[in-house]
Amino acid sequence: MKKGLIIKAISGEYTVFLPNQQTIVCKPRGLFRYRRKNPLVGDIVAINEEERVITSIYPRKNSLERPLIANVDKVFLVFSVIEPDLNLNLLDRLISIMEYQDIKIIIVFTKLDLLANKENFNSIHDYYEQLGYRIYRNDIPDFIEQIKQEVNEHLCVVAGQSGVGKSTLLNIIDPELNLKTDVVSTTLNRGKHTTRHIELIRILEGWLADTPGFGIANFEEIDLLTLSHTFREFYQASSKCKFSKCTHIDEPDCEVKRLVEKNMILSLRYQNYLLFANEIKETKKNKY
Repeated sequence: MKKGLIIKAISGEYTVFLPNQQTIVCKPRGLFRYRRKNPLVGDIVAINEEERVITSIYPRKNSLERPLIANVDKVFLVFSVIEPDLNLNLLDRLISIMEYQDIKIIIVFTKLDLLANKENFNSIHDYYEQLGYRIYRNDIPDFIEQIKQEVNEHLCVVAGQSGVGKSTLLNIIDPELNLKTDVVSTTLNRGKHTTRHIELIRILEGWLADTPGFGIANFEEIDLLTLSHTFREFYQASSKCKFSKCTHIDEPDCEVKRLVEKNMILSLRYQNYLLFANEIKETKKNKY
């Protein structure tokens, strides 16, 4: 048996990268269907090289449902500041999902060269940076080289709003990829989903995956208290709330709401939190 990494999955066939730098296309044994556990891109697996079958899947440290990928170390959340405009609702949504999965978050802002007035953007940039998130922007020197170093020796995912330059970014990192990019629709102000499947791309000694569209952003597994913990500044302030399990919505003597009123917590981020909380409530209500 040999050990390898699944780097591509199409129509029930899995491309496995082996320690000798070779790849082999395998199919899973029938027992996986019986156990209802399918291999995912990012899985570490054991294979029978002669039979070209996956015989077992090593334990996962995490997995995402949409897209289907396992063992993610870092996520690059790529957002444009213009064309389309910066979508903080989606950014906060993705941050919460990744915080819940304990995946390291790196925010990448693109199209800074098209933004005439950067004052408002700079205040948003500084706020998220103060929360402890590493941020890269395409107007800084060695932008691409810094991204490559982040990928080195890690399995990383690229996610974000469509039409913000994810495929363009990947093409710059590795020109041999020649990923298809579409212009942003003038009517919808967003690009078409050009990524059809998930495939890990070798960058230095690491792996980078592109992911299609918005599917990654759901709160199916998260309850209200857990949601509040995925907002770093809320979690830090919660020790001063009157109630230990404060959800920062209707409770009195809430430190988070006090900080929002004092403009010490970004009001728009709190509004996004309330929208997500309501979404979780509605999802729970519809289950019963």
